[in-house]
Amino acid sequence: MNDGLLSDFWATALPIIRYVLFGIIIASAIVMIITTLMQANDSSKSLDAFTGASQESYYSKNKGASRDSILKRITIAMAIIIFVCIILFFVTEIFLNPGASE
Repeated sequence: MNDGLLSDFWATALPIIRYVLFGIIIASAIVMIITTLMQANDSSKSLDAFTGASQESYYSKNKGASRDSILKRITIAMAIIIFVCIILFFVTEIFLNPGASE
């Protein structure tokens, strides 16, 4: 009797969980795209490797709190969230349709 109630709960809860996970994936992907596009393009640094020039300034030494650093951290966090949610999304598919994996 208890097993039937539990399976009924999962049968109704898993589709809702999948919709929520899909929404989180879409929202995280949009945030990741926006933060990636907002990051500065440092093409001059690639040229510094060839010329040997380096510009050390207070700003370059303290990049940890800069705008680009924050955007980079947000991009990495969104990528991790997307990865975890996609794994959970497909795990719920296995539990929702156990015979489909064969």
